[in-house]
Amino acid sequence: MAVVRLGNDWDGVIGDQFRQDYYLKLRQFLLEEYRTRIIYPDKWDIFTALRTTPYANVRVVILGQDPYHGPNQAHGLAFSVKPGVPSPPSLLNIFKELNRDLGIPLPNNGYLIPWAKQGVLLLNTVLTVRAGQAASHRGRGWEDFTTAVIEKLNAKDDPIVFLLWGRHAQSKGALLSNKKHLVLKAAHPSPLSANRGFFGCRHFSRANKFLEENGFAPIDWRIPDINCNRAGKDSSA
Repeated sequence: MAVVRLGNDWDGVIGDQFRQDYYLKLRQFLLEEYRTRIIYPDKWDIFTALRTTPYANVRVVILGQDPYHGPNQAHGLAFSVKPGVPSPPSLLNIFKELNRDLGIPLPNNGYLIPWAKQGVLLLNTVLTVRAGQAASHRGRGWEDFTTAVIEKLNAKDDPIVFLLWGRHAQSKGALLSNKKHLVLKAAHPSPLSANRGFFGCRHFSRANKFLEENGFAPIDWRIPDINCNRAGKDSSA
């Protein structure tokens, strides 16, 4: 059996999860799913969020549900899409709130890797999905894995901001008992709910204010524009 290596301090923090019964069952399920169906993201991208944002560096956590289920979208970071792929409606609404909150111009892409590299953990609660079938991998074990991740983050001494958008993310709020952290809740940025409390939540400025009050650098929430023609070539290579 291949051992999952994340390549940073997450290995020591949650490496034991990969030997648990629930994960071994999940792994067998995923092997069959990737063999017989189209599954997103690519199997090498499943743990991109953890690989990009080490445990020690986490300053903000944004919880998503499961990956985008359209072609070429999901790459292991919640809400993010690959360069050259149009931003889905929920991500566009995130950018609109950023603009209203901090005056940040809307970028021409939805590649959120700059956030992840600054300590924003973009974590879905379920890390894989069948093409065209939202929520198709729920209840298979990913929830246990991501609960373990959140519990380890809750145990950190360094303050973290948790942004819980929508009921699904907020269901994990019960795990966040450490009073050192800031937990902010709002409606999901989906077009179906964004007008019911996501727009106007000012989570980005509130997160930065909390970080600065605790001696940490604020997050630079700007997403640089990219050459989409070149990005399209690179992403399809």
